[in-house]
Amino acid sequence: MSTQTDIAETSPRPDTAVKPNPARDTWNVLTRELRPTVRDPFTLIFSLVQPLVFLGLFAPLLVGQSGEPVGETLSWFVPGVLVMIVLFGTGATGSNLQYEMMTGSHERTLVAPISRGSLLVGRALKEVAPIVIQAIIIVLIALPFGFAVNVPGLVVGLGLLAVFGVGLGSLSYALALKTKDREWLFWGVQQTLIFPLLILSGVLLPLDDGPAWMRAIASVNPVNWVVQAERALLSGDLAAPVVLWGWLAALLLAAVGLAVGVRGMRKSG
Repeated sequence: MSTQTDIAETSPRPDTAVKPNPARDTWNVLTRELRPTVRDPFTLIFSLVQPLVFLGLFAPLLVGQSGEPVGETLSWFVPGVLVMIVLFGTGATGSNLQYEMMTGSHERTLVAPISRGSLLVGRALKEVAPIVIQAIIIVLIALPFGFAVNVPGLVVGLGLLAVFGVGLGSLSYALALKTKDREWLFWGVQQTLIFPLLILSGVLLPLDDGPAWMRAIASVNPVNWVVQAERALLSGDLAAPVVLWGWLAALLLAAVGLAVGVRGMRKSG
C-alpha cells in the first residue's frame, strides 16, 4: 500500500502540467522572433534598399514635374515611402514561416505547450519593431533635404504604421500557412496583390487625374487611406478626417488579418 501511495505522489498530475497562457505565450513567441533581428540588425538596413531607391530616384522626378519646392514634394512623398516599407516588408514576412514549415521547425513549435493563436499573434507583433526603426531612419535621411515633420504627428503616424503592419503581416502568415511548401504560389499571390495596392494608393503619383475606375478602386483600397492619413499626420494635421479613415482602415485590416491568421495557425499541423 505504501509503495502504491509513493508512486501516486511522485507521478505527474494532469493539473500540474504547463497550461497555455495566451499573454505569456505571445510574449515568448515575440521575443523569440526578435532575437535574429537583434543579433543581425543589418537585415533592417538591407530591407531599406528598395524604399531608399524610390526616395533617391523617384522623388527628384516628382520635384521636376510639380515645380514645387523640394520640401513640399517630400512632405507628400515621404509618408508614402513609409507605407511602402510596410507593404514590402510585412507583406513578404510570411516567407519566413513558409521556410520553417519546409524545414520542419514549425511542426516542432506546434507540439509545444503554448496556444496556437500566440504563434501567430507573437509573429505579427514582431513586425512593429522593424517598421518603427526603418520609418525613423527614412525620416532622418529626408530631413537634410528639406523635409519637415511634425513630431507628435510622427508618433501617431508610427502607431498607425504599426497597426497596419500587424494586419498585413498576419495576412502574409495566413498566406504562407495556406500555400505550405509551394513557394511559387506564395510569391505569385503576394506580388500580384502588392503592386496594384501600391499603385492604387497614390504613393508614387497622385490619383486625382487618373481615370474614374482607378479612383473608384482607390477609394476602397485601405492602403490609400493609410497613406493619406500619414500625409496629414506628418504635416501636423492630426484632426484631419482622413486620419480617422486611415485608422479605421488599419484597425479593420488588423482585425481581419489576425482573425484569418489565427484560424489558419490553429488548423495547421
